[in-house]
Amino acid sequence: MNQSELIKACQQHNLKAQMQVYQQYKNMLYNTSFRIVKNQHDAQDVVHDAFMKAFQNISKLEKDLNLGAWLKRIVINCSLDFLRKKKKLGWLQDVTEFLEEEEDTNAYEDISFQIEEVKKALNGLKEKYRIIIVLYLIEDYSHKEIAQQLGVNESTVRNQYRRGKRLLQQQFQNKITS
Repeated sequence: MNQSELIKACQQHNLKAQMQVYQQYKNMLYNTSFRIVKNQHDAQDVVHDAFMKAFQNISKLEKDLNLGAWLKRIVINCSLDFLRKKKKLGWLQDVTEFLEEEEDTNAYEDISFQIEEVKKALNGLKEKYRIIIVLYLIEDYSHKEIAQQLGVNESTVRNQYRRGKRLLQQQFQNKITS
């Protein structure tokens, strides 16, 4: 069944088609959610909620849209909603904006790290930095889209991204020199 047929079958509440969508996208959505919520069980719950929302709203999805991208947006929104409910995004309410100068980032471009080291460094960041870096670098959201999702100014997102990136670079630099 091609994607258009699969979407149409899901819109007709075909459970077999819904299970096919679930099987096809569950791992991708789990990984996306886990990068945001940082907890296995919470990510599983978020994915479940995301699929429920998706199947409730699939009638709004046009046949020619990318189902995977649509589901990914839903799971990202659900992940952020989950964190808001848990009040883990309290930092969004109190963000103080101020501009920082851009630093030269070319110094670290030639350094390659193991994936696990990068994951560990990323997970070691404060949530306000980690979430923005994940959404921007991994999920390919623009600064504007992140600002809309988080309900903050775009300049705040840019500043938090810059600070988070700088902290990651410092972690990598410390690893090299130690």
